[in-house]
Amino acid sequence: MMMKSILPVILFCCCLFSACNTTKNTTGQHQAASDMDRLYELMSGTFSSEEQSVQDTSFFNINLVMFPIWEEASGSKWLYVEQAVTEYIKRPYRQRVYQLSDVGGGMYESKVYELPQPERFIHAWETPDLFSAITADSLMAREGCAVYLKKNEEGCFSGSTKDAECLSTLRGASYATSIVTVCDDGVVSWDQGWNADGEQVWGAVKEGYVFKRKQ
Repeated sequence: MMMKSILPVILFCCCLFSACNTTKNTTGQHQAASDMDRLYELMSGTFSSEEQSVQDTSFFNINLVMFPIWEEASGSKWLYVEQAVTEYIKRPYRQRVYQLSDVGGGMYESKVYELPQPERFIHAWETPDLFSAITADSLMAREGCAVYLKKNEEGCFSGSTKDAECLSTLRGASYATSIVTVCDDGVVSWDQGWNADGEQVWGAVKEGYVFKRKQ
């Protein structure tokens, strides 16, 4: 009789525990999706390092555009990225595609790709239909160059590449590193190239480039 009387209580507690776990998991998933949407929103836009270049002439005035593409894609989010010295804005020195994904544990991966025939896509945000002519399969992944970002207490997202995994031969480098912070008012990006002895051979020396949001 005792066993029969406590059985409903046990079943009720099990159901309650299961419901709590389901609620917790759903809340966690919603938070992760919300945070990735927020990171995507903060990364999207037009940015400039003009203010920094005025304060310190060792920095160039760089124009940075991160333009959302393939917005109908499920799972990952995609950005076309273009950087140019503002004086030569029609001659970008870097064109990339970033794939933003949730990799769990509150961490977000910004994977880096090169474009086929990148000159076709200069200022492509003015004619975004150009991106419908290519697919993710046609991009060339820069293995080891992904940046891993996590939300901090200030509500910004910060992170870096992993160790010496991003190989580079630019100006005698063996590998490159990137340290990135994304906030409401802009992006700080510190790209550096290192030789086999761990000596810096290119990139900013004092600090990262500070890109203030223009729009």
